[in-house]
Amino acid sequence: MKGKIRISEIFGPTIQGEGPLIGRPTVFVRTGGCDYRCSWCDTLYAVLPEFREEWTLMAPAEIMAQVEDLAGSTPVLVSLSGGNPALQPLAPLIALGREKGYTFALETQGSVPQPWFAALEWLLLSPKPPSSGMETDWQALDDCVMAAEGGPQRVVKVVVFDEADYAYARLVANRYPSLPIYLQVGNPDPLKTHEGQGGEAADIDGLMSRYRWLIDRVAADRWFTATVLPQLHVLIWGNKRGV
Repeated sequence: MKGKIRISEIFGPTIQGEGPLIGRPTVFVRTGGCDYRCSWCDTLYAVLPEFREEWTLMAPAEIMAQVEDLAGSTPVLVSLSGGNPALQPLAPLIALGREKGYTFALETQGSVPQPWFAALEWLLLSPKPPSSGMETDWQALDDCVMAAEGGPQRVVKVVVFDEADYAYARLVANRYPSLPIYLQVGNPDPLKTHEGQGGEAADIDGLMSRYRWLIDRVAADRWFTATVLPQLHVLIWGNKRGV
């Protein structure tokens, strides 16, 4: 099945709920498969191999046809997510979509550099902090940053649950001082029920409490180059899938 892309779901238009494109109308193309197993992952259905039968192998033209149908053939931002979309052969999809006037943003933990990162409009690098249970391969992350040099807008986004994650975010910011950094409050209870697909409820009060803590923490440190954001889609829809 050379050249086909493993797809978990395609949905939208909705809004991007996090990062530098927050609030932007978006169609999401979520790929299947990931090289990480984050402790607080809220998209296990796009990560774990036991969901492989729910994923669909699709050619780039098939994916774009579905995106265009959802968007009414009006060019829109396409967010490539996962899982880890960097594991998939996305270069032909990006080229086809850009020919049709679509723009592409990709979010990855920065563990697998790809030369086609340079063809994106946005590369969102989201290395995983200590609370994830994962360790950062700094060389791979460096290589991802370099792969997109001279191409897309490159930004860093770090999920923050606690002080250890906050210290990690400061480390990342110091390592990549030329890249804008976004801090996102973590969602600690994605309610991994329904066979790993997540429940719909969310602890909004808890999220807002942690958001206030993070804002105060950044302000106290005079870290004025950071942008501090919630997960907007969680505040609106909870942990409901496909929005």
